[in-house]
This record gives sequence, structure tokens and C-alpha cells, in this order.
Amino acid sequence: MATPTSIKLDEELKDRVQRLANSRERSAHWLMRAAIEEYVDREERREAFKREALEAWETYQATGLHVTSDEMRKWLASWGTEDELPAPKCHE
Repeated sequence: MATPTSIKLDEELKDRVQRLANSRERSAHWLMRAAIEEYVDREERREAFKREALEAWETYQATGLHVTSDEMRKWLASWGTEDELPAPKCHE
């Protein structure tokens, strides 16, 4: 269930939002909700990416298992070719 909340905007930003909403034939309310949702989604993905990177680093430090950049480049370069390579295996 949506609950009302308020946000304070300076006049310039409020006018910019309203002009953009008008040009999109949407309400300023719709535009602000969409902008906030997009921002939150993006930042949640960024946080998940950072957590995943930290977990990978911790795993590498604990196990020493890795793939070299050359192995990764060769694999990526083969994508979409007739000689596509399998994903490289982690090793010490």
C-alpha cells in the first residue's frame, strides 16, 4: 500500500520536474516516483555488485583460486565464433 510522503524541492528543481512531466504528458508525482524507483533500483544493484566483488576477493584470499586476465580475454574473444571456448576453470 502506498503511503504519502513529502519532499522539499527548491523552486528551480520543482520547475524542471514540472516541465519534464508536462513534456511526457505525465504528472510531476508520476515522474518523481519513477525517478526515485530508478535510483533505488540502480543503487541496490550497485550494492549487490560491491558485495559480490568483496565475497569473490575474500574467496580468492582464502583459496588462491583464480583465472588470469589472458585466459578470460581469450574466452571472451571466442564468444560468437565457430570456435567458442568453454569458460576457463579456476586454478591456483
